[in-house]
Amino acid sequence: LKTFARQTYDVAKSDLFSMFVVRSALQGKPQALCAMVTMHAWMFISTFEDFRIEILNNKSIAALAHIGFNSFPELNSKFALAAASVFFNSHLSEYVGTYVDLNNNLPTSYDKCQAFHERSEKNIFERDQSTFQKIPGVPIAYWTSDKLRRAFESNRSLDTFAVTRKGMVTADNSRYVRYWWEVSIEKIGIGFTERAIANLSGKKWFPYNKGGGFRRWYGNRLDVVNWESDGRDLQTNKHPTEARVWATNFNLEYIFKPNVNWGAVCLDFSARYSFGGDLFDAGGSAAFPLEIDSFHLLAFLNSKVTSELLAALNPTLNFQSGNIADLPVTLNGCDATSKFAKNAVEISKRDWDYFEVSNEFTGLPIAGKDVIASTLNLSWLAWKASCSRAVSELAGIEADINASFIAAYELHDELRPEVPESQITLARADREKDCQRLISYAIGCMMGRYSLDEPGLIYANAGNIGLDVSRYKSFSADTDGIVPITDELWFEDDATNRVREFLNAVWGPETLDENMAWLAESLGTKGNETPEETIRRYLSTSFYKDHLQTYKKRPIYWHFSSGKHGAFQALVYLHRYHEGTLSRLRSEYVVPLTGKMQSRIEMLEKDRDAATATATRTRIAKQIESLRKKHVELLAYDEKIRHYADMRIRLDLDDGVKVN
Repeated sequence: LKTFARQTYDVAKSDLFSMFVVRSALQGKPQALCAMVTMHAWMFISTFEDFRIEILNNKSIAALAHIGFNSFPELNSKFALAAASVFFNSHLSEYVGTYVDLNNNLPTSYDKCQAFHERSEKNIFERDQSTFQKIPGVPIAYWTSDKLRRAFESNRSLDTFAVTRKGMVTADNSRYVRYWWEVSIEKIGIGFTERAIANLSGKKWFPYNKGGGFRRWYGNRLDVVNWESDGRDLQTNKHPTEARVWATNFNLEYIFKPNVNWGAVCLDFSARYSFGGDLFDAGGSAAFPLEIDSFHLLAFLNSKVTSELLAALNPTLNFQSGNIADLPVTLNGCDATSKFAKNAVEISKRDWDYFEVSNEFTGLPIAGKDVIASTLNLSWLAWKASCSRAVSELAGIEADINASFIAAYELHDELRPEVPESQITLARADREKDCQRLISYAIGCMMGRYSLDEPGLIYANAGNIGLDVSRYKSFSADTDGIVPITDELWFEDDATNRVREFLNAVWGPETLDENMAWLAESLGTKGNETPEETIRRYLSTSFYKDHLQTYKKRPIYWHFSSGKHGAFQALVYLHRYHEGTLSRLRSEYVVPLTGKMQSRIEMLEKDRDAATATATRTRIAKQIESLRKKHVELLAYDEKIRHYADMRIRLDLDDGVKVN
């Protein structure tokens, strides 16, 4: 079929619908009209550029209704996007066609038939199709103004100022790519800006930019790629069926260099700065400035003007390096915009590093020196004020950048510089979520991952080797990296007790009860629960779910649970796990708990027999029944744990959390 398409319908070979359009035109006389409902992809995507040129040079678009989203309500509204077109089967010079926009500025679920009949001046455009050829790639961008089209004619394209590159395709991400927290921090090469030096470092994993969701200026830095020995495996591993290396787009002359990068697939375009030291994926393509300041380029890409220009070049969810290369760039106001962008990157980086998923996380802000106050409540209010100031400052910077580029492109009549704070990609204070993060940070301090005495990661190696207990003076790390999270107080070192110790270490004993109460209230107290009971319930029922979400289903604290009755639960820190961990889990926690539970049952049986009131006996009987179920569950769990403990299982962190 591909061969037939290439030989018979070369300009339309990308899809059967475009081939059918050409075939239908061949059936008609020169004065004929050809009416079609097709996918709208032919209007914009680069693979249809030859087809568009054929239409614009040899046909005339009489009318086009751009239906877009929800063209076929019974299908997926985001993928089955259609356009209804009417062509004259010959070229009429200077013919002005009519274009009806039913795609933009309407809810995706809106009735398109109703919208067509309601159409007004704002969504009807009359265009000479020759104007489409002023934009690179000749997209059918009927909604663009004369000034926007002039921008492409009067400015140099971005690829004359910078090199744009599509990133690497590993062909097997499950083998070569990890989140940075899955592997030993000792094996990650951070801060290498030269390929040769990275190779000599002996490191295996290096930061890998995979794009990610909408976030401007800085961030989305979660992944690492196996580039050991200058990417030996990736550069030599053969395709399973073809005589070639499987991975592609190594970009060897550009890896590790500072760059401006973006997500290739995203609802809204956003660019970020990299100080260097990383490789980049096809999902995180990048530009490497040559004759332009990096921060001016970044400011341009994050401006409202670029959003409009990109909408003309390719109004889809896919932002390829070729689209970015075609953008018309001005150097007007470069000094000012560069300064603005540097400030924006600084603010955004500081915001990104406030959270555990950043490899430059230094500590939780509400427990840090910058906002710490006499109570948890006051510390959180200081954090809230800090977030608001950052959002306002960045909104002002983005407005200044927009104003500069709007003036440079003379688009005052079309765009406003102001940016709604809802579009500022910084964290906002959220009492419940911030308290969940506080619990997570406290767990990290218990595990020895963090310390109240030093900033940043303290222990994230492997096998509990090299743990220095002297680095945890204010709040001690757990001796074995095992923290019980049972729904009752069975162990003195359980998570709830240690959270209390943590609050005491940070805010002191004078406000401890107040802080426990405020934390519990933030997590959601139920009924007549005491603060300890609320925190214990959160830890035993909800913490791990939140942890999975934070760490993208690649948790660093593993949840061991005896079953649905919750007789025993504990968290084990992945980086401190070793072949003896399960034996210790059993001997220090599971076996002792079995005895404690049996003793509690016997004590309750005596209380029941001694009780005189029927209601009291009934209540105690229910407690006994619940404990017996847990006891049976725990005995069975003990057998399972013993079986695996005897196997002395070792983990290779390079395999990743999913395999391990």
